[in-house]
Amino acid sequence: MITLTDISKLYQNGAVEVTAIKQISLNIKKGEFVSIMGPSGSGKSTLMNIIGCLDTQDSGSYELDGIQIESLQEKELDRVRNQKIGFIFQSFNLLPKQTILRNVELPMIYGLYSRKERVERAQLLLDKVGLGDRIKNRPNELSGGQRQRVAIARALAMNPSILLADEPTGNLDTASAADIMHLFSQLNEEGTTVILVTHDPQIADYGTRIVLFGDGEIRSDVRKTHDRNVGETSGLTREFWHRT
Repeated sequence: MITLTDISKLYQNGAVEVTAIKQISLNIKKGEFVSIMGPSGSGKSTLMNIIGCLDTQDSGSYELDGIQIESLQEKELDRVRNQKIGFIFQSFNLLPKQTILRNVELPMIYGLYSRKERVERAQLLLDKVGLGDRIKNRPNELSGGQRQRVAIARALAMNPSILLADEPTGNLDTASAADIMHLFSQLNEEGTTVILVTHDPQIADYGTRIVLFGDGEIRSDVRKTHDRNVGETSGLTREFWHRT
């Protein structure tokens, strides 16, 4: 589904040129749950932005679901983002003055759904994340974990094949974080490809594959075996932190 080949990204910081990622090559198959992990400044968020078509690489090629991304114009990129990728962020990014039903409905305005279809689908998605009885509430009337559930429902609005989550549990307590990660696991089991950026080894362990980043390069790429439970990979990540 995703093929990155020799991807590099440079940033200009005054007179200094900073390399964010260096000739990264990465393949992600449909239905994988990939945790991208690394310390601050390691390049993981830059990679996430490129995968999500929010930024472009300076060199290398990116193929998404058979589409050569660097050849697309901005309107075509907008269409890819809207139809193929659902985004989930640490800060939720909900509209505070709108009901949660309206928040989930909004991405569908740019699709082919009628008003009735949008409302019905938003209701179904909020039911799916356990908030079907709160559709008239606004975000400030919900807990952090509930707001992240709304954000997940919104990300699913256009039925994307990929969910990109950037530190989705960073603002949540431990219990709420576990609930959100179990929801990601459930969505992955239903066939959604999940790509998650985190600095937390315990959160990364929910993935079926863990890609460890350091200094703009992939340092390790580990696929978990089917009989390995959540938490058992943390020794690998602890060893990585010790080395770096």
